[in-house]
Amino acid sequence: MASTKTLSAKNLEALGVKRLAELLIDLSAGDAVAKRRLRLELAGQAGGAEVAHEVRKRLATIAKARSFLEWDKIKPLAIDLESQHRAIVDHVAKADPRAAMELLWRFIGLAESVYDRCDDSNGRIGAVFAAALPDLAPLAQAAGIAPEVLADRVFDALSENDYGQYDSIIGIRALGGSVSTISSAV
Repeated sequence: MASTKTLSAKNLEALGVKRLAELLIDLSAGDAVAKRRLRLELAGQAGGAEVAHEVRKRLATIAKARSFLEWDKIKPLAIDLESQHRAIVDHVAKADPRAAMELLWRFIGLAESVYDRCDDSNGRIGAVFAAALPDLAPLAQAAGIAPEVLADRVFDALSENDYGQYDSIIGIRALGGSVSTISSAV
């Protein structure tokens, strides 16, 4: 039998909702990434539009930032970016695929400004942006984006691919004929 002190979902559930809420507030004090994650989860209760609003605000803040990030700030930034990506795919896409598609393009478009402000020699930030690319195909299909529009968007992205953030976009087969058109143009 497992100890009641072992960290598991079952053992934590036994603490009760109120105690868990108090612990989350305590644990998130002084941890901006944890607070943002909790706010996203709360926004998710209000629906996809509210999550989209929160994600837009966060992406705008990241885009405006200009300070250089030291090595110890890369991991929290990667976690924050992963949370934004998950919020787009897990919450916004279900409620509004077109809004999710716009947010995902905006998210991936942050790559250049983020790379300009940090040393990603370990590849952690690059991995976050690369993980978002495959989500473009199902979102484009769910949003009903015309292949020509998608092809133009992908071509524009590849034209501004200074850090290689869009390198694997050509390999996303589910983008259909749009990618074939672009592949032959590039």
